[in-house]
Amino acid sequence: MDRPELTLQLTIDCADPQRLVPFWLEALRYIPDPPPAGHATWREYWRAIGVPEDELGDDAGELPESIVDPKGVGPRVWFQQVPEPKTVKNRVHLDLKVGGGRDVPLALRRERVDGEVARLTALGATILYAMDEPNGMDYYAVVLQDPEGNEFCLV
Repeated sequence: MDRPELTLQLTIDCADPQRLVPFWLEALRYIPDPPPAGHATWREYWRAIGVPEDELGDDAGELPESIVDPKGVGPRVWFQQVPEPKTVKNRVHLDLKVGGGRDVPLALRRERVDGEVARLTALGATILYAMDEPNGMDYYAVVLQDPEGNEFCLV
């Protein structure tokens, strides 16, 4: 059986893509996903392929609503505007691995994680709590929320 190539896109439901895109561009060190060749904006592209105007909304596709890894390694992330607000804890979340892994001494991992916490809180993230295992577990992570309340971890 011939199968098409599998690609992964992460979709984040949100109230305001334009609020989250700048945050996650910086958090993930991504870039805006450019519209397909020959189109100035995504809206222009969507019109060209026949998406009805009433499905586009007022400013859909004029500003970036998706971001990509400039190295082409990580998944594309699309911020899908939805009418309902977030109401409960995420069942899926992102772990941003900034500490360097267990081969790096705990003190250095903590310093790296805390440095990234400071950078992301300056961009609008909120700290929920730290996971610091003092019983010899050699683990440190901080759980945060993005500007719309979506949880993610810095490890």
